[in-house]
Amino acid sequence: MQRLLLIGLAAAILLHGQRHKLTINAETPEGQLLQQIGQESDAAKKLTLMEEFIQKNPKHEGSAWVLDQMVAANLKAGSFDKALDAAQKLIAIDPDDTVSAHNALKAAEGKKDPDLVKQWAGITSKAARKAAAAPEPTEADEKETWKNTVDYAKQVDTYTEYSLYASALSTADGAKKLMLAETLEAQNPQSEYIGRVRDQVFLALRQSGQNDKAVALAEKVIEKDQTNEDMLLVVADKLMNAKKDPDRVVALSNKLVEVMKTKPKPEGVADADWAKRKDMMMGIGHWMAGMTLSGQNKLKETDVALRAALPLIENNPQLAAPALFQLGLANYKMGSASKNKTVLADALSFNRRCAAIKSPYAAQAVKNAQVIQQQFGIK
Repeated sequence: MQRLLLIGLAAAILLHGQRHKLTINAETPEGQLLQQIGQESDAAKKLTLMEEFIQKNPKHEGSAWVLDQMVAANLKAGSFDKALDAAQKLIAIDPDDTVSAHNALKAAEGKKDPDLVKQWAGITSKAARKAAAAPEPTEADEKETWKNTVDYAKQVDTYTEYSLYASALSTADGAKKLMLAETLEAQNPQSEYIGRVRDQVFLALRQSGQNDKAVALAEKVIEKDQTNEDMLLVVADKLMNAKKDPDRVVALSNKLVEVMKTKPKPEGVADADWAKRKDMMMGIGHWMAGMTLSGQNKLKETDVALRAALPLIENNPQLAAPALFQLGLANYKMGSASKNKTVLADALSFNRRCAAIKSPYAAQAVKNAQVIQQQFGIK
């Protein structure tokens, strides 16, 4: 991005020299004031003189040149409101002025105002795309200027996408973050920054309680990229609770486990915290797969998945109790069919462990344990 800005700056300098021609007639009060502006070396005094000129001569042919200088000076001074005001006046003179629109966007960024960034990113992109689409001139001496203008316009258009992305990352307001990300996608669905900001949008949707939108976004993303564990989880959970597409629930749950096995620890996260998160997510993945497989009466697969889940979810009664119950049931069915006392003993153990947890499964687990004892004489 630094290279982009440097190239853009060079092009902008060329364009500045061609955008606003200035002829000074020193015999008029306006010309004398313009001459005084050009000769003033003190930046603050120079700005004061320019403001005086615009106030007195808003429609003078030299006003565009003065406003252009005011935008640059105010941006440099960090006076973003004044820079924005001057840029807006230039846009009023020429709505297709890409340089002024870009400067207005920079002022909006300086103000850290997401709404203004959204507004000026749109205005700037529109002006830049129009400039980039300008037909190539037939005159040879005009071709270099045309090329510089088109190249600069394309760079500015790309910068508007970066601006939306950067503003989305920096704002703490979830609704604003979502607004900027949606604006970016609407402006260019193929933008390189969409992938970078999608996780932020997903979190913003969840934090703002817009779970349906979060799931819809996750569905869209995991069609092509199944590396975000939270997105895998919310889609699988949604399908599981809706009792839809059990095979896909199992596939997504297994993918969640696979992702967490190999995913590197993010920067800034403590080793212990990352290990805890990995265990939790892998445990949930195994659990969701096992519980779904139990509903399909796939006994061996249920046994494998829920046995893998147990060490990772044992401190979570809400997950452990149903897992133990389904393990007890699966092992009872398998042991009964094969008359395997070892499997039946596991079934009894799982039911007893389930009965020891205060949950809706406890009472039935007690009864199941009694049946196994009575039916097969296992203690």
